[in-house]
Amino acid sequence: MKHRRTLTRRIAIAGVGVAAMLSAPLAPASADTPAPVAPRPLTPTAAGRLASTLAGDLKDDMAGAYYDAEGRKLVVNVLSGTGAEKVRQAGAEPRIVKHSLARLGAVQKDLTAKSVPGTARAVDHRLNKVVVTADSTVGEEALADLRKRVAERGDMAVLRQAEGRFAPLGLGGDAIWRGDGARCSLGFNVVRNGMPYFLTAGHCARLFDRWAAARSGRSVGITVASEFPGDDHALVRYTTRTDHRSRVNLYDGSSRAITRAADPIVGQQVRRSGSTTKVHDGEVTAVNVSVTYPQGRVDGLIQTDVCAEPGDSGGPLYSGTTGHGLTSGGRGNCSRGGETFYQPLTEALRDHGARVG
Repeated sequence: MKHRRTLTRRIAIAGVGVAAMLSAPLAPASADTPAPVAPRPLTPTAAGRLASTLAGDLKDDMAGAYYDAEGRKLVVNVLSGTGAEKVRQAGAEPRIVKHSLARLGAVQKDLTAKSVPGTARAVDHRLNKVVVTADSTVGEEALADLRKRVAERGDMAVLRQAEGRFAPLGLGGDAIWRGDGARCSLGFNVVRNGMPYFLTAGHCARLFDRWAAARSGRSVGITVASEFPGDDHALVRYTTRTDHRSRVNLYDGSSRAITRAADPIVGQQVRRSGSTTKVHDGEVTAVNVSVTYPQGRVDGLIQTDVCAEPGDSGGPLYSGTTGHGLTSGGRGNCSRGGETFYQPLTEALRDHGARVG
């Protein structure tokens, strides 16, 4: 078992604030005055790369970034006018905000230290606050304590109540069956040391280590490593010649090749495939999220507004040919909607020494 990661392990690259503009009299432009640089159209992948570059250039002056899908631009939170000018010159849109990522991360970590089942904590960079969500299972006493703790953080935190309950979806892709008859979804086919494996959710592999492609079918794989809680991923080694191409089932007679893994940026459009509800899409709403399920806390998750239901656990979150995550849990369903959480694929590959393939 590896050492437990802290919430600060990943740098959340996401955010929005309020831009400050000073009026000035109109004057002719001179050759010495640089022309304003409008945000340039970017794909989500290009926006993510630019955000990473700016994070290195701006350092603590950068308070996150997010992708504006409608405007096809990167919006970058900064703490100073100097930082805002650097962002403009790089081709992104700056927003000046009040709180740094370090301060918000400290608040998130503090609120996570004393968490109860049915709660989630995420830095919402559109609000420049830590959003604490309590589901309908949180009792009045715990809710009152949580409300007090959030209020003590002033304008750096806010409490949100949500219907339903946060839970692993333990009953991406093709259905896989455990020995007890429970069903999950295959996430991504991967390669380690030249041998074929697949990734799925760690909570799916807690009790049984053999997997079949059909209920009561013959074994096609055996779990060799799993993490839950803390993380939520498992590595399964193929024991048969089952097709293990790196593709996602689109449930319309076709499939999508997955050629790489990358962390998504807030605001990015993504899709999820699962054996219960098939393919659904939506938007990344937060990263580096901590969720406390009844079975324990999982940190560093991706949060989206994509729906999912039991049986979808372990299935792939992706955009285009890029894999992003493994379905962990959430609340709601695909009739009323809800929100879902995903184990980042990049971390699962790194932990198991595997690659998409």
